[in-house]
Amino acid sequence: MSEKQRVTSDDAIIEVRNFRAAYSGKTVVEKLNFDVRRGEIFVIAGGSGCGKSTVLKHLIGLYEPAEGTIHVEGIDVAAAEGEERRRLLRKFGVAFQSGALFGNMSVLENVRLPMEEFTALSNQQMDMIAIAKLKMVNLEGAAQKLPSELSGGMQKRAAIARAMALDPEIVFLDEPSAGLDPITSADVDQLIVDLNGLLGMTFVVVTHELASIFKIADRVLVLDAAVKTMVGLDEPEKLRDSSPNPWVRSFFKREPSAAKAPGAAPEKRKSA
Repeated sequence: MSEKQRVTSDDAIIEVRNFRAAYSGKTVVEKLNFDVRRGEIFVIAGGSGCGKSTVLKHLIGLYEPAEGTIHVEGIDVAAAEGEERRRLLRKFGVAFQSGALFGNMSVLENVRLPMEEFTALSNQQMDMIAIAKLKMVNLEGAAQKLPSELSGGMQKRAAIARAMALDPEIVFLDEPSAGLDPITSADVDQLIVDLNGLLGMTFVVVTHELASIFKIADRVLVLDAAVKTMVGLDEPEKLRDSSPNPWVRSFFKREPSAAKAPGAAPEKRKSA
């Protein structure tokens, strides 16, 4: 068990049913049924090309499902329009893998952006809130710097500060540890755990970094490109030690795949 306390509430803030995602008619992932519990850190994991980021982009409404539904607090994400969609988007904070900070704007101005879009706060009020968010991620001293003046880890933290600007109910993080050295990655992991404990926000995190998964995750949804669906959903330690799927156990133990004779048929994997 990781150092953070497990969330035991069954109160679902996100409900995914019979979900399928496809690009140009080609299925990327399908047959997904899962809930994200309010207040937990929910990790989406799996190998390259399994659809982790695709699922996240559908959860935040960037794409519509090819089949199935995604509901956030009872609202259909794909069907929401007008003011209902605007209210829904205010519940979300998002930090993409690249950080997506605007290079010609200061860190403070980047964090202010969601407030400028969704609120009628004064400039002084937005500045005060932005500084408070930067303080939460230990970046208040970098408020006037440009993103190019920050290290990779600082850029990740600035992106997380911006994701929290509107006090969202759910924070979505896409590969927050990507490209970071082990110590900086551990710092970002600890920040996620601390913010979750302090603010009670739900976090949905896409990552394949095992150290991060064991540090932050309450539960992990495991996707497998070979079967285009989920092959596990549980606490990371339980998936590692007692998953009925041998590939899932190997994934969490970081074991190499078994060698196969030339021309041998690929191993068939079972979905969850």
